[in-house]
Amino acid sequence: MVHRAPAPVKLAAMLLAGVGSILLTNVWEVGAAFALVLGGFVLAGIPLLTALRQVRPLLWVVAFVGAFHVIATGWERAVVVVGVITTLVLLANLVTLTTRTTDLVEAVVGACRPLRLFGVRPDRVGLLLALGIRSVPVVVGLAEEVRDAQRARGLTASPRAFAVPLIVRSLRRVDALGEALVARGVDD
Repeated sequence: MVHRAPAPVKLAAMLLAGVGSILLTNVWEVGAAFALVLGGFVLAGIPLLTALRQVRPLLWVVAFVGAFHVIATGWERAVVVVGVITTLVLLANLVTLTTRTTDLVEAVVGACRPLRLFGVRPDRVGLLLALGIRSVPVVVGLAEEVRDAQRARGLTASPRAFAVPLIVRSLRRVDALGEALVARGVDD
């Protein structure tokens, strides 16, 4: 059922959930929203372990945010803030796991069509979104290459020794992509 829902409906639901999340002020409300999103994973046939793995990269961020809120506003507010962030990330992951990327891009382009009156070019927005989505695995691949090169040279895991080559390779890739787009007449 979740897989068959149209991409515009899923994106609209995600947008409404994001806007509605500002109304969540109690721990039980956040717990109910969290359970609802996990129910969406169950309904989609996606194992809950897969759902929980989706938030693993977020652990450092929510730990910092949670610690800050415990100190600044108390543990209940910390649970609410961390719970809302985690729930919204899980919801976004549910949408992306159950929707083809092309359908998502088409839905965003369709939503941007009325903005032509304000000078927005929906085809450019779609291209930007598609390139952004495509760049994530490319940068991850570049990071793996840099890490492999460091291991081959016996270098330690210095943040600078990792970041500089990754940034240089990423900028080279972006420059080549820009030249390719200009050569195809995509940019003015």
